Amino acid sequence: MNDYKSAGVDIEAGYRSVELMKEYVEKTMRKEVLSGLGGFSGAFSLKGFMGMKEPTLVSGTDGVGTKLKLAFILDKHDTVGIDCVAMCVNDIACAGGEPLFFLDYIACGKNYPEKIALIVKGVAEGCRQSGAALIGGETAEMPGFYPEDEYDLAGFAVGIADRAEMTDPSSITAGDVLVGIASSGVHSNGFSLVRKIFPMNEENLNRYYDSLGSSLGEALMKPTRIYVSALKAVRDKGIKLKGCSHITGGGFYENIPRMLPDGVKAVIDKNSYEVPAIFKLLASKGNIEEKMMYNTYNMGIGMVVAVSPSDVEKTLSAIESAGDKAYVIGEVKSGEKGVELC
Repeated sequence: MNDYKSAGVDIEAGYRSVELMKEYVEKTMRKEVLSGLGGFSGAFSLKGFMGMKEPTLVSGTDGVGTKLKLAFILDKHDTVGIDCVAMCVNDIACAGGEPLFFLDYIACGKNYPEKIALIVKGVAEGCRQSGAALIGGETAEMPGFYPEDEYDLAGFAVGIADRAEMTDPSSITAGDVLVGIASSGVHSNGFSLVRKIFPMNEENLNRYYDSLGSSLGEALMKPTRIYVSALKAVRDKGIKLKGCSHITGGGFYENIPRMLPDGVKAVIDKNSYEVPAIFKLLASKGNIEEKMMYNTYNMGIGMVVAVSPSDVEKTLSAIESAGDKAYVIGEVKSGEKGVELC
């Protein structure tokens, strides 16, 4: 007799996954959360934010992309959840928002409860770092659609901001200064090119490189840096972030212009900071020209903010106080909207 389990979907494994992930999810709870794990939806009270002049919801959604291929090969699943959260909450922080809650979606070929729990452990850690509550999610077992040992991971976050305190790119003018906040590595973009440069197998990923001070796999799997605390520290100092750019897919050339108004350009000094070794290795091994590197990767800068010249030192100090490294990497000049590297 046929049943759902014989079709490849193990409902009992789903129950087991929920039980294993509970301890991680509970650590992300905020006082505003009104629902418990296992409900049909997540509920979050906005009562505590009613004092804002114009409370504005800000949202972000993203996935981890083909970086997951490395997780499959290395059988390492406890950090990709951080990547997933980071890609969403960094976009919210970029707009001047505070992340409130997060929901994840895991689709897999076969539900291995311990593996699912490890993935959610990483999601919960990303939520903890960003102050967001993990109030819901979905694990979809899809036999025949995904290979048994593979999965996809995506997420969705909601944040809040007082509209007057949100970044306002229209306020950016020539003479403003660009401050870059260091990345932790490749983050979660450009891995299709990484996989073309390095054949993806255990031998290659476990190979140690002196220049990296680690194996290739360890360097590439470093989770995406979460910038929520750094940007909040700047705002808490009363500094107006005129513009903010999260350097994701498309690197400098695609992302920085997204925060610029017409009539100005970003001029970046390539020598203002040390490009991390992983990018130098990728460029060398892949024979990738410099412009393509800056058009694909973050090149060591995960977030760029535009501030008035008078706020530069306070901005650097605030970011450093949050545990991040910051550099003055360029300035805004009159000209056609775009990016110049010099």
